[in-house]
Parts: sequence; structure tokens; C-alpha cells
Amino acid sequence: MNKDNVIFLFFVICCIVLVLLPTGFEGSRSTDSHLVKAKVLSVDNRDLRQNLIVYTGTQDVQVQLMEGPHEGMEARVVNPLAGKLEFDEIYAPEDHILVEYKYRKGKVQLAFTRGYYRLTHELILIVLFCGLIVGVAGFTGVKALLSFVFAGLMIWKVLIPLFLKDVAPIPVALAVVAALTGSVSFLVGGWTRKGVTAFVGSFGGLVLACTLAKLFAPGFHLNGAVRPYAETLCYAGFPHLNLTEIFLAGIFLACSGAVMDLSMDIAASLDEVKNKKPDISFKELFTSGMAVGRSVVGTMTTTLLLAYSGGYTAMLMNFMGQGLRMEQILNINFVAAEILNVFVGSFGLVAVAPLTAIAGAALFSRHHSHHPERSAGQ
Repeated sequence: MNKDNVIFLFFVICCIVLVLLPTGFEGSRSTDSHLVKAKVLSVDNRDLRQNLIVYTGTQDVQVQLMEGPHEGMEARVVNPLAGKLEFDEIYAPEDHILVEYKYRKGKVQLAFTRGYYRLTHELILIVLFCGLIVGVAGFTGVKALLSFVFAGLMIWKVLIPLFLKDVAPIPVALAVVAALTGSVSFLVGGWTRKGVTAFVGSFGGLVLACTLAKLFAPGFHLNGAVRPYAETLCYAGFPHLNLTEIFLAGIFLACSGAVMDLSMDIAASLDEVKNKKPDISFKELFTSGMAVGRSVVGTMTTTLLLAYSGGYTAMLMNFMGQGLRMEQILNINFVAAEILNVFVGSFGLVAVAPLTAIAGAALFSRHHSHHPERSAGQ
């Protein structure tokens, strides 16, 4: 078995372990409730009250359960509306929704709606994505999907539980990011000088981004509650959490994907250059790496800006519609949070280019061999 297969098997085992790993918060949910798909038969809107474009009150929904131990049963479900368009949904007959209920004394009780049933379409989209990436990239696509699954499991089974248990957020996030960087670098690049180069460059850039976040955060006077659901988290029984540290950890976690992308681009380019010219010098490799890095950095920094600002289009429209001055907009706490997010992440991204170029030049020029794809340990 070659080194690539060993690495692949290692991360498969890691994913299996993470799936079986308890988060410690399984007891937080009710053990006697059922969450199933249901079909809306009829609705009663008499208790709804309209205020401009929003509704408040409750909608009574008669549904038929479509799965679970009580499939086929009909039940009355309550759809509470809070007057917030981002959360509220109003249903009509023939809609498919998710329902949570408890079964007591031979009938469905305490039943509430949990949104339109979207899981089928989500599954179709995921399957199409997996098929496309495997069809385009072959076994490399399979390894990319494995790193994707590993990243999701690390965030859900390690990062989030440790944050909730009030373990130091920044060291935890750095450790998780190191694991994610390793999975991407070594699954895609292999246990080769290309993989090691990508890992060293990307993780170095993320450490720099972390350092800058810690350095500049005090001057921004941000308490971490600027993120959605942060205040809700405090009311949900976690007022002791350090939301500011969690916010800062999220900054370099959010830019880690773009950082890994840039680092792998440079590492792959250096590997190709080394293949074509085995006797290339350190200086020439570094120059080639920087040439690639300059080209990619020019687009990736804008990519980060668009990725972060795309979700705030309505907010920016609201500010413009009110005629707010630019100084006022830039000084708003959650706008300042995004500025810190974008520029710290971009700073780490730009720094990846020279870091990866230096690491790659050192590793690839170490042996003037005709086999540059030997393992990093050779």
C-alpha cells in the first residue's frame, strides 16, 4: 500500500471515529420527541394578525405524518409566527413540512412546525455535487470529498462542542484549522514535498491572521455579540462564554479555505516546475512561486471581499436608503467586525504567497533529483 492510500485510509478512520464521537450535548434534546416529514392537509389562519408585510400570532395546521412510527396519522400542528420574515413561514395545503411532536396517551401532542421539508432537495444537490467532482477529478475528487467530510465533522464534533464547554477558543480553532489544513494538503497533495509545502505555507498564513486578529481587536471594541445568534446563545444557558474570543477564532477559520487554496496552487506550480527542470535552484523556484502567488493573490483578496459582503446586500441597501454617511456606516460595530474580518483574512492570504514560495523553494531544491515527487521524508 503506497503512502497516498495510507493517508486516505487514515482520514477515513478519522471520519468514522468522529461520527461515533459524542459531543456531550446529546442529552440537551428531548428523548421522547419525533421529527418527521408531514403533508399539510388544511390551515386555519384566523389567529394570524398582519402588520404591514409581517404576520404575528399562530397558524393552525392540519397535517398527515408521512414517515416515522406514526406514519399515516393526522395531527394538529401549531405554527407560531414572531413577526420576522427571516424566520417565519406560512404554509398552504399540499406543502411538505418538517414536524416535531410528542406521542402521549395514544395521540400526537405538543406538535410544532419546523420549516418546509428541504432535506430531499438538499440531498439531491449534495449527490449531484459529489458526482460532478468525482467525474471531473476522479480519485482526487474522492479525496477532496473526504477532506470536505472531515472538515464538517471536525467543526461539528470537535470545534463547536469545545467552544460550548468554554475551552480556550483560539487554541482550539488553531488546532482544528491545523487538522483541516493537513487533511486538504496531504489528501490532495499527498505525503510529498508538494503536500508539505502547501501545509507549511497555509498554516503559516493562518497563524499570522490569528496574530493580527488578536492585535487589532482591542482597538475595534467588539464584544463578539455582533455575530448572529451570539446573544441567543447567552440566553440559552451559556452566558459564561467568551464571545469575543469565539469571534476572533471565526475570523481565521473563515479565511482558511481561501488560504489553503492559494497555498496548494503555489505548491502544485512549484512541483510542476521542478518536474520540468530538476536542477532548478532555490532562487529560481522562489521567483516562480512568487510569480504564481502574485497572480492568484490579485483575485483571491477580491474573492474574500465578495464572499463576506455578499450576505450583507440588504444591510448595505438599507444604509444607502437611509442616506447614512460613509463615516457612520464604517463605524457601526457589525460593519467594523466585517472590516476586521475581511482585512485580517486578506492579510493572512497575501502572506501565504511568500511563505509558501519560501517553503517550496527550500523543499524542492533540497535534492536535485529526477524524482521530485518522493515523499517529504526522503
